[in-house]
Amino acid sequence: MSTRTLISGGLVVTASDELHADVLVEDGRVAALAAHGSAAAGAWTADRTIDATGKYVIPGGVDAHTHMELPFGGTSASDTFETGTRAAAWGGTTTIVDFAVQSVGRSLREGLDTWYAKADGNCAVDYAFHMILSDVNERTLKEMDHLVGEGVTSFKLFMAYPGVFYSDDGQILRAMQRGAANGGLIMMHAENGIAIDVLVEQALARGETDPRHHGEVRKVLLEAEATHRAIQLARVAGAPLYVVHVSAEEAVAELAAARDKGLPVFGETCPQYLFLSTDNLEEPDFQGAKYVCSTPLRPREHQAALWRGLRTNDLQVVSTDHCPFCFRGQKELGRGDFSKIPNGLPGVENRMDLLHQAVLDGHISRRRWIEIACATPARMFGLYPQKGTIAPGSDADIVLYDPHAEQVISAETHHMNVDYSAYEGRRITGRVDTVLSRGELVIDQREYTGRAGHGAFVPRSTCQYL
Repeated sequence: MSTRTLISGGLVVTASDELHADVLVEDGRVAALAAHGSAAAGAWTADRTIDATGKYVIPGGVDAHTHMELPFGGTSASDTFETGTRAAAWGGTTTIVDFAVQSVGRSLREGLDTWYAKADGNCAVDYAFHMILSDVNERTLKEMDHLVGEGVTSFKLFMAYPGVFYSDDGQILRAMQRGAANGGLIMMHAENGIAIDVLVEQALARGETDPRHHGEVRKVLLEAEATHRAIQLARVAGAPLYVVHVSAEEAVAELAAARDKGLPVFGETCPQYLFLSTDNLEEPDFQGAKYVCSTPLRPREHQAALWRGLRTNDLQVVSTDHCPFCFRGQKELGRGDFSKIPNGLPGVENRMDLLHQAVLDGHISRRRWIEIACATPARMFGLYPQKGTIAPGSDADIVLYDPHAEQVISAETHHMNVDYSAYEGRRITGRVDTVLSRGELVIDQREYTGRAGHGAFVPRSTCQYL
């Protein structure tokens, strides 16, 4: 039986428009938009009306970089697909793109099926997958074609983590050539892991074991060098390139120079690089371990270049790289040896709010907020216009956002399955009020009404941003 929901009286904000409009939802999709108070809107009938007066009506966020249940360094990320997608919903994100992992010596299919099994029936919001390539060879290159055919259309490679995820330049080039042929987008963790391992070994030999040394050995120049090298390999292969978690001014400069040449090179940054810095890594009593992630937090002066890159479109996307590890029992594995601290931060619940605060602080416009958090990640990864916008035919992934509500971010009140917040005590203005996922209420006026199993796997087309 058809169900109709009317969202009335709000300011609809998309990447391209802002208008006082009512939104009619039918059978999980947006059926129509019409100016509030117009004859067209007045003629609509609905089973349920949601009053959005005084609120923004925005597309659900698309977080294109999460790691639920990721094994890392002898432990696993503390958020399951159930807890992580529930927290995403609380934060106004209605689609995540997580990373399935190929183990060395195993097939892509085996890795992907493992992630399907983790997520199936457990997600509160919709999800898709990228594929991490840990072992590039003739067999896995052929498998890339099959994965593109079933809607897994992006592949991540690592210039970091030798012995775990690392690929050499030859393997990277071969994967890029395959992506150029089959339409798959290559995503790159751009840090010179071979050189970093030398610096780690030398630092530990000097007795430099505290969390702050994690940032000091993963040098800015080694991110910039790897970014430059990845761009040149992509040029040789004739392939587009998406560089994940860009943290340094010099890496942004490499992307900007490539884009000035008209190359199909794209960059993502994350809230931690926009709002946190090496000051956090230096917190005493091992508290800095909470902020260990890779690429690492940088000195505060890099933030201006990242914001500028987001304004000039040299950076196109803000994702979270959500990969939480509890301080107690997980981050503590690295006491006495920073290289053993599990790398990753929680953030899937905070991204939309932090970026709204950036609007209020004058870093970005309201529409740019929606562009970098919803529309562009959907386009980049073949989900648009099903996701990332509010338009007739789009999935009714809709957030009612209160731009005036004030909140204090805290582990006491967040819904991520982790025992600390990277943004503890930060006062921000703006908060999610109500969330619909494919027309179903998941958050109803700050009450969770969702359920594990509502979230569905979404096959993706190839990159729509070229």
